[in-house]
Amino acid sequence: MDELKIIELRESIFEDNNADAELLRRELTEKGTFFINLMSAPGSGKTSTLRALIPLLKEKFTVAVMEADIDSSVDAEAIAETGVKCIQLHTGGMCHLDADMCRQGLRELDCDGLDLVILENVGNLVCPAEFDTGAHLNMTILSVPEGHDKPLKYPLMYESCSILAVNKTDVLPWFDFDMDKLRDYAAMRNPDIEIIPVSAKTGDGIAELAERIIGRVSGHSK
Repeated sequence: MDELKIIELRESIFEDNNADAELLRRELTEKGTFFINLMSAPGSGKTSTLRALIPLLKEKFTVAVMEADIDSSVDAEAIAETGVKCIQLHTGGMCHLDADMCRQGLRELDCDGLDLVILENVGNLVCPAEFDTGAHLNMTILSVPEGHDKPLKYPLMYESCSILAVNKTDVLPWFDFDMDKLRDYAAMRNPDIEIIPVSAKTGDGIAELAERIIGRVSGHSK
């Protein structure tokens, strides 16, 4: 009997995607386009935070957004109201985007003349963090109602992100949320992660978050 051959598909898929993502990053860099991958759990406030950020980002850059969802165009319609170019990506049931999916979206978006493209990834704390999208910066949002222990439960999300925005700080008095513990837990996963408390509803912290993003984009283009 011939020896049974085992093919590790998961490893192959990740290797192929990582190579494609690196190529996409180089292509975008050559175009002068900075690409941000925004991830979080459903309901954390990705869209509302983007709506608060975009007016500040538009003062410095030409901005466009790709909205990824399993279905519907609700978020894309909300972002379009800010006046930036926006397209909706439907994943057909998949809980993440990979580099090739992003390339398809970017092609339809047409990056010529765009300084900054933001992908609002599918709401999920597991799958999106596993796939390199080709972004220059990974960013995540954690909302106060979700609790301060998420970095312990979903380590890869926080290991792969450079910026963590803690949203819905306006409801801190009504939740058992410990910001110091969050900082400790996040540092366990990623000592270099930048943590910025914000409230998309009241606007608190949004200017600081915008400045951090502007700094990353401007620093990359030098």
